[in-house]
Amino acid sequence: MVDYQKLYTKLFNAMTDALEELEQLNIGRVKNILRRAQQEAEEEYLSSEE
Repeated sequence: MVDYQKLYTKLFNAMTDALEELEQLNIGRVKNILRRAQQEAEEEYLSSEE
């Protein structure tokens, strides 16, 4: 069963980190944070459906 609260928390924290980096204009870091969070959430979602 998918734990949506866990996925939400993971994505929310990544967004918070990305916004902090954006304030410092660390665009490359922002992209990495968001990409990693997206990949991890997708992997978690797919593995929990099995």
